[in-house]
Amino acid sequence: MTTRDTTLTGEPSKSRLPGTFRALRHYNYRLWFTGQTISLIGTWMQTMAQQVLVYRLTGSAAALGMVNFIALIPLIPLSFISGSLADRVSKRKIILYSQIVMTLQALVLAYLTLSGTVQVWHVYVLSFILGSVTAIELPARQAFTVDMVEGKEDLTNAIGLNSAMFNLARALGPALAGIVVAATGEGNAFLLNSLTFLAVIVSLVLMRNLPQSSRPLEKGDGQLEHIKAGFKFVVSNRTIFVLISLIAISAFLSMPYNTLMPVFAEDILGESAVPVVQFICDPQTGFITCQSPEALPLGILLSMVGIGAVVSALLIASMSDNSRRGVLLTIGNLAFPLTLLLFAGSTSFVFSAIVMFFTGVSFVLQNVLANTLLQIASPDELRGRVMSFYTMTFQGMMRLGGLQAGLVADWLSAPMSVGIGAGISLVYGLFVAVRFPQIRRLR
Repeated sequence: MTTRDTTLTGEPSKSRLPGTFRALRHYNYRLWFTGQTISLIGTWMQTMAQQVLVYRLTGSAAALGMVNFIALIPLIPLSFISGSLADRVSKRKIILYSQIVMTLQALVLAYLTLSGTVQVWHVYVLSFILGSVTAIELPARQAFTVDMVEGKEDLTNAIGLNSAMFNLARALGPALAGIVVAATGEGNAFLLNSLTFLAVIVSLVLMRNLPQSSRPLEKGDGQLEHIKAGFKFVVSNRTIFVLISLIAISAFLSMPYNTLMPVFAEDILGESAVPVVQFICDPQTGFITCQSPEALPLGILLSMVGIGAVVSALLIASMSDNSRRGVLLTIGNLAFPLTLLLFAGSTSFVFSAIVMFFTGVSFVLQNVLANTLLQIASPDELRGRVMSFYTMTFQGMMRLGGLQAGLVADWLSAPMSVGIGAGISLVYGLFVAVRFPQIRRLR
């Protein structure tokens, strides 16, 4: 496909790119892809380092879940407003201002940790702030993809590449955080995250000629009616409603495995991980001098998830417009909880790391394809509100699920918590596959 060179205009360029990367022919999307990749690496560094910090301060799985729960508190009320906001106000401005606040949040956390004054309640307060900003920013970010690629022709590819960059960061971020935290402590990981936000802020400032997809309210219309119209569309469209319900069940019962990863890395798999840790941290033959070697197994496990997710995302980005997305979505719905059942029953670090690779593959099949199909099914004027329901469901149920997973882990055990949640998710995935065959037929 040959198009005009528009390096400075924001339109597609002449360069012929492999199908997997065709969305990068758009100038604005190239900027976003570069800046967001750098920023997300920092975000995952902070996520992993914060888990290590909270577990070090408290030794409690419930405290890990509480961090997720606190970020949930502002999510639901703000998500209803933010979806309407994304359909009415410049999405770029919403994202830009949100990134600036996130930078300040990371700097405060870095200062408290490096100064040795950090307490767990500091983390709770900062998690609340980050959750508030995320609730406002996410619907705009999701709906912004169409603007950057100027329509739906490259939308599936762009969403696949978004997932690839997210999961590349998910692979690199924890690995880098594991090294940084092991060598210098958690504070420097938070500081590095604050610096990476500059990349995405610069990319947003440099964007040109974005379409005006947001529409101010008509005279006489109220924001409440605007929000209600989006809600009515979601609940009346069976395909969209079922897709969101799949994400809700998975986010509440399966995805919280991530919250308990420090428990698995240290308590369940720590003994079997000793040879790996010694190989990396041994003073005589190792690669680095480790202050906190317990961070390495966690970084490796999370990185394996990220590697599998990148592979899966690139496969999705390579799909043609006629691919059977519904079939692959169904495979992801079933394979994701199955891999978690295997992980919950494992006591071998090496086997668990391999399983985590396939967990990443199946997680992306489920979530990227659900995201893609939701955006394809949504009219332009409703996309911000539809994506606000999606992000509210995903983030809200995942964070609430993190709390329940932590409580169940403290009550029973971490493997039981992950296993029970994955088992129920698997049953619901089978129910949807049988009861709603139209989902499998989606393209």
